[in-house]
Amino acid sequence: MGKKSIKENKNIYFESREEAGLTRAQASERIGFISESRLEKIETEKTAIQPEDVVAMAEAYKKPELCNFYCTHECRIGQDSVPVAKESTLSEIVLAMLSSLNSLDEQRNRLIDITADGIISDDELPDFVNIQKQLSQIDQTVESLKIWMANTVANGQINKEKLDALLAKK
Repeated sequence: MGKKSIKENKNIYFESREEAGLTRAQASERIGFISESRLEKIETEKTAIQPEDVVAMAEAYKKPELCNFYCTHECRIGQDSVPVAKESTLSEIVLAMLSSLNSLDEQRNRLIDITADGIISDDELPDFVNIQKQLSQIDQTVESLKIWMANTVANGQINKEKLDALLAKK
């Protein structure tokens, strides 16, 4: 393996490759369609990264969270619609989800009252915004669970074929 870079301010793609223990040549070979020179340009931010590059790197480096990073930091659409996933343990994710769901359950009747007439009045707006924040927290927790699951699969702790078969069942 080549020397590890001492460059400061490495981007996430550079750091992820190094964490995977790969040289640019090895990463390029593993990815298959990104040349070593293009990889260098992506890592030094001399060229824009494309979504398919991110997906390939995430798979090659066994770092699924690269996709969430790209969507939440580099994609204009994703910045508005994809929640930033927090890396957490499964128990932290489940507890956060249950807490959010319990809070929302308490607000369920208020949400019905607010939306029943199809109009959100000025006096209803603060409660509606609070409920929306709770829903955003659930969204973020779901995204964290997806990242946890993808990492667990990538690290071989869950049988991918069996998981895919179960997910394919309707």
